[in-house]
Amino acid sequence: MDTYTFATSRQIDFPVHVKINNLDGTPTSIPPSILLQQPELRHLGSVQNPKSSDLYVTVQLWADSKPIGVHMQTSYKYFKNSRVWNEWLRLPVLIKDCPITSQLAITIWDVSPADSNVARDHSVPFGGTTVPLFDNEGTLQKGRQKCKVYRKRPADGLASTTTPSTPPPKRRRKQKDAYQPTPEEQELERLEQLFKRHEMNEMPRVDWLDKLVFKAVYQKRQEAEEAARKQAASRRAVRRERKAERDQILAQTAPNGQKADLSDDEESESEGEDKEQFTLYIEFPRWDFPIVFEDYEYEPPKVIRQFQSIPTSTNPGPRSAPEVQLGPGIAGANGFEEDEASRVIRIYDPEQFQRDNPCEIKHRRLIRSDRNGYMDRDLKPNAKLRDELNEIISYGPTQDLNPEEKDVVWKFRHHLSKDKRALTKFVKATNWQDPNEIRQAIDLIPYWAEIDVDAALELLGPTFDNPVVRAYAVDRLRKADDEELLLYLLQLVQALKFEKYEAEEEGIPDSSLARFLIDRATRNFVLGNYLHWYLMVECDEKSPDVNMTHRKLFARVEYYFMLSLERNGPEQRRTLLRQGELIAILDKIAKDIRFGRDNRIYKIERLKKYLADPKNDLIKYPIIFKTGDDLRQDQLVIQIITLMDRLLQIENLDLKLTPYRILATAASAGAVQFIPSTSLSAISAKHRGSILGYLRTHNPDTSAPLGIRKEVMDTYIKSCAGYCVITYILGVGDRHLENLLLSPTGHFFHIALGFILGRDPKPFAPLIKIAKEMVEGLGGAASPHYAQFQQYCFTAYMTLRKSSSLVLNLFSLMVRSSVPD
Repeated sequence: MDTYTFATSRQIDFPVHVKINNLDGTPTSIPPSILLQQPELRHLGSVQNPKSSDLYVTVQLWADSKPIGVHMQTSYKYFKNSRVWNEWLRLPVLIKDCPITSQLAITIWDVSPADSNVARDHSVPFGGTTVPLFDNEGTLQKGRQKCKVYRKRPADGLASTTTPSTPPPKRRRKQKDAYQPTPEEQELERLEQLFKRHEMNEMPRVDWLDKLVFKAVYQKRQEAEEAARKQAASRRAVRRERKAERDQILAQTAPNGQKADLSDDEESESEGEDKEQFTLYIEFPRWDFPIVFEDYEYEPPKVIRQFQSIPTSTNPGPRSAPEVQLGPGIAGANGFEEDEASRVIRIYDPEQFQRDNPCEIKHRRLIRSDRNGYMDRDLKPNAKLRDELNEIISYGPTQDLNPEEKDVVWKFRHHLSKDKRALTKFVKATNWQDPNEIRQAIDLIPYWAEIDVDAALELLGPTFDNPVVRAYAVDRLRKADDEELLLYLLQLVQALKFEKYEAEEEGIPDSSLARFLIDRATRNFVLGNYLHWYLMVECDEKSPDVNMTHRKLFARVEYYFMLSLERNGPEQRRTLLRQGELIAILDKIAKDIRFGRDNRIYKIERLKKYLADPKNDLIKYPIIFKTGDDLRQDQLVIQIITLMDRLLQIENLDLKLTPYRILATAASAGAVQFIPSTSLSAISAKHRGSILGYLRTHNPDTSAPLGIRKEVMDTYIKSCAGYCVITYILGVGDRHLENLLLSPTGHFFHIALGFILGRDPKPFAPLIKIAKEMVEGLGGAASPHYAQFQQYCFTAYMTLRKSSSLVLNLFSLMVRSSVPD
């Protein structure tokens, strides 16, 4: 249930396809007088065999009056009574690369041994038509198309094509014999509209009946063409009679020695009428959604030609001098004033396409020069500017600064250096392309007030690539203990992508993030264990969404990590190698069980034998190992829940959360900690929809209000409140009673966190994830336990909101990761 009901052409990485279905129409016989004048016409395939000539079709993509790619051609077909190809042609151009002016030039070729100006490979054009790839509203054409064929003319793909598939309606005079569609043609047009509905599955399909209908429609089309030819012949006969009468009258009234002007709009129209009406039916691929054209928006170049907007002539030659208008009331060199309607000369303005005003650029350079640096040290903002600076500092990490805000931050940078929150804003306000500003910023940053971890994580993101800034952020992380560092390790591994190393450089710089992580992980094996598997997942060759450059970078960090472990003792490295063997064994067991052809009972027995085999050393192993599932997103969510649990406990708020451990060992495999618990759906089935009954069974207390031990009920209230707030903040979706679990001790928690950040396969899903069974377990919405639950929700949300920048920065570091969504 996606929000949008259309796609853009830039998303379609698929070649242009067109299906050549059939050609309808009956050729008229060539008079013998013309065959005597042009004997080469006798050898045309369509003249020798009007219904079974060897015709073939070529298709070429054009845009802006230029061909795009080579043409494609249908294979040989033997025609018996009808010309039907039913062949898909694949053009060598992707849909995402097609401009909005793209059109298909389709030419039907007739076999001819004679040579002529328009012949190609012993073929002459039987007819042509040009079909636009996008309609007038910019939507990609789809489905069956009816194209008018222009006899004996190849299709041209010019912008103003002379062979449009749908010719513009002709304006005719109102007259007695004006062309009126025959009843057969009207009926055929109605059937064409029904065909469109049938192709779009708006009508039920019945194969045997459809075949009969198609055959009857083909007969109707033949009848309509015959009636149209008779009507056209009748109109031509009437026009010839009128022309003869008019010629006779004009000859009698015209002066002697002068010829009467016999031209007439009706005659010009009748002469241009096609005596042969042919229609080519083609088909474009059908899509689930409309495909709307989208183009890249390129910035205009700084230097353009002086007269770019003046169209150039196709014939080479010297340009004529531009016409100049001197203005009203001003006489030129010839003494005459210029006419107001004359053209104005076009003059190129070199400052037209600059992003900023040149005056503002100059002003910014002056106020940020070295000579103002000493004056800025003693500047103090007044009350108004102080309020403005406080508002800028309170901006979230994802909000950019406008030029005025950057100027005021730079001006009072020395005053702001005492505020740890202002460093990230100062780094954003610095122009890192200006050597002067870089020098001043590098001199000031070491003396800035010590920043928090959330600011250090922001400085390690993709926006800031200066090594001094990143080194300062790494120095701040050095003061964090191993337990805190483990909370951010997943994002810090992703931040390695934004490190810059020289290709030929040996080792890793001491000031870099990679060297810091390697040193800390070498001293703490728990930290090193997670670092190893985070790196191995990014090096997984089976993951198609990992960039090759990043994969080499992570492999390099893993290599130097292994060298560091080897120098500090090989035991830790051997442990990691044993873990790799364990994962390989579990992966093999899982695949053998999954792809085996035995029944479920026998598979369970085989699995028990595998686990009990002493060779595998899996006798006591309380985990869930999964293959075929991507656990990286669940791992990320559990990591954020663990962080939030710590943030709440720092504020002395223990909500009894259950952040079970998840470790992805590959892009499609990983281990999950097993927590003894039961799903709410199973509890509802066993205890008749009553969570209270489940809790009373495991924790009875007749003296308590609801017959449940007080500490167990308190755990249930707190855990429900904690997960309601956390799933709201993270936008967790796809919630149902199967992925809501409850332990006998009252710990409530969520599993299967594959939909986050607002994505939900269920339409109109509520933002707060609370089921009626959960409320019933609290004693109902009117109970004091529910009021206590609401108070915990309020306190938890306000507590976590204080650390919103930390959570946002952690997700910002994951944006370019290979984690889905």
